[in-house]
This record gives sequence, C-alpha cells and structure tokens, in this order.
Amino acid sequence: MVRRRNHERGFTLLELLVAMGIFLIICGVMFELLDMSQKRYNSETQVTAAYQDARLAVDQITRDFNVAGYPPAGVYSVLPVSKPWRYATGPVAWSPNYPVSQCQIGVNCVSPSDYDLIIETRLSTDPLTGSVHVSWIWYHLDTTTNTTLMRTVVRKNFGDPLAIVQASNETTSLVANVMNNPVADPAKLAEIKAQYPTMYPLGTAQPIFQYTCDTPGGPLPCTSPLAVGYNTPNNIRDVNITLIVAAPQRDTQTQMYKLVELSGRGHRLNPDN
Repeated sequence: MVRRRNHERGFTLLELLVAMGIFLIICGVMFELLDMSQKRYNSETQVTAAYQDARLAVDQITRDFNVAGYPPAGVYSVLPVSKPWRYATGPVAWSPNYPVSQCQIGVNCVSPSDYDLIIETRLSTDPLTGSVHVSWIWYHLDTTTNTTLMRTVVRKNFGDPLAIVQASNETTSLVANVMNNPVADPAKLAEIKAQYPTMYPLGTAQPIFQYTCDTPGGPLPCTSPLAVGYNTPNNIRDVNITLIVAAPQRDTQTQMYKLVELSGRGHRLNPDN
C-alpha cells in the first residue's frame, strides 16, 4: 500500500510576526482616528454649548428690554411720588444723578454703558397682595475677569440704582467665557483678536450694548454727534446686543480658541415712557 505524503504545513514564525506587525499598525491607525474623532466631537460640543449659552442670554436680555418702562408714570392720575417703586421712571435706570437729572450716554453715564445696563420694568404683580413693584434688572460683566455676564434682579427703591444693585446678593451668572473685553488677560485678548479679526473691527474690544435714541429726526445711535441733547436713558428706543463667547477649551488640533458671535436687538414696546 502506497502512502500519500502530506504537503500541508503551518505558518512560519516570521510570517506570524509580519502578520502581527501589520495588525498592530492597523489597530494603531484605527485608535488614532478614533481619538481624533473624539477630540473633534468634544470640541464641536463645546462650541455648540457656547452658542446655546449666548443665544439664551441674548433672548433673555431682549425679552426684558422689550417690556422696559412699564408701568409709566402717565398711568397715574396722581403720581405716587413717595412710592417710586410703583412706576417706572424710564425704560432704563441710570447712574449718576438718578432720578434728578439724566446722564448722557457715552459722555458721563456710568450706567448705561458698553458693558452695563439697568432695565427698569415691572416683572409681575404680587399674587398675594396684588401690589405693583417695579424691578431693576442689571446686566453687566463681572468686575474681576470681565468674562462673565451677570444678571441681577432687585426691587426698585430710593437711592442710586447702580449702588443698590451692586450691593445686592441677588446676582447670578448668565453666560461665561464672554470675550468682548477680557481686560484681565490682555495676552488672551490679543491672541483672539489676531485669530478672529472680523469679530474685532479695528482690533478693539467690542461693546455688548449699543443704544439707539429717539430724536426729532428719527432714531439715531445715542453716541452720534447728531443725537446730542437726546442721548439720555429715557430716550433709548433700542439696544443692540453682541456677545462673543469662547468654548471653555482650545481646539485640540489647532490649539486655537473657538469663538461664536451672536447678535440681537431689544426694542422698547412701551410708547409712553
């Protein structure tokens, strides 16, 4: 009986090593791509979150300003002078000299300014007593890093509005990483200006609030020379809001700051104040 020789054989050690090396290279590439995808996802998620925060902040300011100046003094047949919290002196509270004489926007107003706005309006009626109490709603950049937009709501009272809201403990953070004017970190501001020149025209810090005032010739920017004499808080008709907000971390691939810019406009609907 003739036996057939078995020509089958296994892989050699060298072949196994080559195959294993190729497999490890493929796995390394796959994990690198996965890591890059994860970093990109994290970066885009942070940008999306920054956009949502800015959008909600602009919406909140717009809603508050739209109802500014209510209720006006004109709704009372006898003005309750001893109870100033019952009516709005104007759509926007000011400092200094409130309520005796109005400051001039862009000249001597501390508030309103590019980064400070106090809206004066009635938010609600006391459900138990039915009493009317006007509130001051203060929007401002924090005074340390100038990168957090804050919101404060206090009841209107006697005294300077800015001093009263500053002394209040009712302040909450509205949106963080605001890059309009991070004066506490000039190197960071210079870097983002270079990276996003269109967001910073002429390379200057950008105001959050810009105001339009009613004049006999029609609405004009309150800082326009043609608005002199009408550039006072009671004449504010619109407020333009611009928020430049950064993602919390740099882009993991480019190491650049990721910024979003959102704009909105609040239009005072109350014609009597």
